[in-house]
Amino acid sequence: MQTLIEGVQPYVTTIATAAVGVLTTFVLAGLNTVKVKVNSWLEARTTAAQREVIHKIAGEGFAFAQTAFKQAGGERKLQEALQYASLTLTSQGITVSQVELRSAIEKAYLEYKAKTKTVLTTEAQPSEEVTQAAAKEAVSSLAAQVTAILSQATGADTVASVAPETQQDTAPAPYANVEGVAVE
Repeated sequence: MQTLIEGVQPYVTTIATAAVGVLTTFVLAGLNTVKVKVNSWLEARTTAAQREVIHKIAGEGFAFAQTAFKQAGGERKLQEALQYASLTLTSQGITVSQVELRSAIEKAYLEYKAKTKTVLTTEAQPSEEVTQAAAKEAVSSLAAQVTAILSQATGADTVASVAPETQQDTAPAPYANVEGVAVE
């Protein structure tokens, strides 16, 4: 029984890693969708110059709350960021509803989380096509490993190889050394 667990453990680890990768892909796609919706909602209600100022001040409010109230909970930080942004925008003569202001601060928060999550997972954010290809590869690899595990568990003698084939370069090397003699 112990040897069966030891034999299955690498597969379980690989499956868990692939599942985390797929989950991360979905989370990043969801964050991108929310960001697009917030931008379109704000664009419909303000001018471009006002939006730029609102986003800048909302980002400042978020940064202020994040650093000045490190030990506070998320709701308190949000209230402090709202208060800062509201006072600053009012002093500049820009009137914004609390919903619009909260939306801009939430957007700044989501951008911050997306940047920190991306930095933690990879140094460069992959393109959407690369992410989708990686997700498809992870899913197919996961399916192949599950099939292999099931085949081993049922005691099947023949297991279809599902590992991707690697392409080899079959072109001859420009020089080969055979028993000390150089050949072209």
